[in-house]
Amino acid sequence: MGTPVTSILARDLAALGRVREGASCESVLRGVTEAIARGVPGCAGGTAQLWLEERVLSAASHSELIAIIDRERELREGPSREAYATGRPVLVADVMRDRRWPRYAAAAVRHGVRSVLVLPVQADGAVAIIGLYGVRPGAFAGHTALTELLREHVTVALANIWEFDDVLTGAAQLQEAMAGRALIDQAKGIIMQASGCSAEEAFDELRRISQHHQVKVADLAKLLVTEHQQKNAK
Repeated sequence: MGTPVTSILARDLAALGRVREGASCESVLRGVTEAIARGVPGCAGGTAQLWLEERVLSAASHSELIAIIDRERELREGPSREAYATGRPVLVADVMRDRRWPRYAAAAVRHGVRSVLVLPVQADGAVAIIGLYGVRPGAFAGHTALTELLREHVTVALANIWEFDDVLTGAAQLQEAMAGRALIDQAKGIIMQASGCSAEEAFDELRRISQHHQVKVADLAKLLVTEHQQKNAK
């Protein structure tokens, strides 16, 4: 009999795909660990690691499990590392009988873990490593349906987060550009008022000074506007 996919697990994983204010990759990983700990029979806790180009983000449903994956990273051996290297699920039916990673097994047993299932999920250039931990041997006898469910929902949730981040970044850049444009217009007005020149000539003067002092036109405009406001406030 395989590891069943419960309606609770399917519901909780589906909810991760709905981006909310304050959502992040870290919150998705935490949500995955909580969902599998709650919704997979025989699963006492879960971990999620997102392997990016230069760093690894980690989350766990219980602090003891963070200690296990940290120890696995130190040892450079264990089911998570094998899942990452091979791209295939890794099952440890009984940690005390498995002979592949003795040092990892010792760490897992110290924290009360007897069975482990690790599932790799490819997510748009990154790899999410999902770990399920049981306190009894043989907790995860089969996992095909579970693997597919996690792959589908984790991929969607992370893609939505990254798309949301891109939108926020684009909006911030646009807002910054608009603010810079407004400051440049104010600075041009100050120059025009002082010298009686045209708007085009005022901008040319701003650009000349910015090149001479090797500063951005927008930064120079901000400085000019600030000085003008301070002068008028006296």
